[in-house]
Amino acid sequence: MATPNDARIVRELAKKYAEIAALPVQEKKRALWRKLNARRPDRPMVMIDQVCWNEMNVADELTPRCSDPECRDYEMFLRRTLFQWKRFPVDMVVEPFIRVPKAIRNTGFGIEVREEVAVGDPTNSVVGHKFTNQFQTDDDLQKLKTPQISHDAAETERRMAVAHELFDGCLEVRAWGTDPYLSLWDPISTWMSVEGALYALVDRPEYVHKLLGRMTAGYMAMLDQLEEQGLLCASQSLIHCTGAYTDELPAPGYDQALPRTKDLWVFGLAQMLSTVSPAMFKEFEVDYVSRLCARFGLVYYGCCDPLDGKMNEVRLIPKVRKVSMSPWVNQERGAERIGRDFVFSRKPNPAFLAYDTFAPAQVRKDLQATLKTCKKHGCPLEFILKDISTVRYHPERLSQWASVAMQVVGA
Repeated sequence: MATPNDARIVRELAKKYAEIAALPVQEKKRALWRKLNARRPDRPMVMIDQVCWNEMNVADELTPRCSDPECRDYEMFLRRTLFQWKRFPVDMVVEPFIRVPKAIRNTGFGIEVREEVAVGDPTNSVVGHKFTNQFQTDDDLQKLKTPQISHDAAETERRMAVAHELFDGCLEVRAWGTDPYLSLWDPISTWMSVEGALYALVDRPEYVHKLLGRMTAGYMAMLDQLEEQGLLCASQSLIHCTGAYTDELPAPGYDQALPRTKDLWVFGLAQMLSTVSPAMFKEFEVDYVSRLCARFGLVYYGCCDPLDGKMNEVRLIPKVRKVSMSPWVNQERGAERIGRDFVFSRKPNPAFLAYDTFAPAQVRKDLQATLKTCKKHGCPLEFILKDISTVRYHPERLSQWASVAMQVVGA
C-alpha cells in the first residue's frame, strides 16, 4: 500500500485533475470528436501527443516526489495531464476516471530483439536503433510462436486496491484491459532490420509471405484469447493520439464484462513499406492486415507512411474511418482521394519546433494550406502534432503552436 506521504501527493494532484475533468468543456470536446468521427465535423480538431517530456519541466512541475514506483506512475500521469491542460490543451479531453491496467501477460511471438542503440540526448527516450536480422533461413521461421494470454487476477485485485486507496473520493477507478496494437511491419523491422526486410521483399517474397501468414494467425489467436477471457479494454478515449469518441461503438450486444474486438477501434500501419509500390503494399500489407481490421468496429490507418499514392489500396481495408496524412504526403492528391469518405488525419511536421528559431508564421502557413486543401475536397480534418522528439528545450514553443493551431481551426 502507499505510504502516507505518497498518498497525500497523489490525492492532491487527483483533486486538481478531478476539477478539470468535471468542467463542462470536456463534454463539449467529446461531442466535437463524435461529430468529426461521424464525418460531420463542426470544425477541424487538434491534438498534441508524444511530447518530449524530458524538455518540459518548467518550475519543477514535473519532478516526481513519490517514493513508491506504482504511486510515481500515477503521479507522473497526473502531473503531465495538468501541465498539458495548463499550457497546450488544444482538443484533449480529461476523463473523470483513472485507468488501472489489468495484470495481463502476453508472451508475444517469442522473438527477443537484438540491437545496438545510439543515444543523442541521454534524457530523451528517442534513440537510434541498429537491428540484427534474425530471419534468414526457413528454420528461423520456427522461432515464431503463437502469443499466449493469461491474467493474474490476484495482481489485478491488488492494483485496484491501491488505486481505490489513492483515488476514492476524488476519481473513479476502472480496471483496464488490452488496447490492441496490431502492426505486422513494426515488429518485422526489429526482427530483420529495415534493410533486411526490404531486401527480402524483393529476393525472397515467398519467405516473407510465410512470415506474414504466421504473424497474422498469431494475432488472430491472441485476439480470440483476449475476447474469451474478457481482457480487452472498454471504449477508448484515444486511438493513436486522436479522439476516439463515437456513437457507433460499442456494437449492439455489448457486454461490459466481455468486450469484443468489434466494440473497439484499432489502428494499423506499415511505415516500413513507405517506399514500395502500391501493388507490393497490397500484396504484403493490405491482404494480411484486412483480416485483422475486419474484426474491429472502426480503424485508424497509417502513421508516418505517406499514403496519398496508395488510397486505392487503403480503401480495400475494412472499417477504415481515419487515414493518416504524414508530413511527406502530397496533400492535394491525398485530399482528392480521401474526399468525404474518411477523416484526413494530418500530421503537421514536428521539425518546425526543432529549428534554432521557432517561427509561428511558418506553422500558420502550413496549417492553413492543409485547411484550404481539405475544404476544397470536402475532407473532414484533424491536426495531430506528434513524434515531438525535441523543442530545443523551449517548452513555450508547444504553447505557441497550440495557440496558432486553435486560431486556424476557428476554435
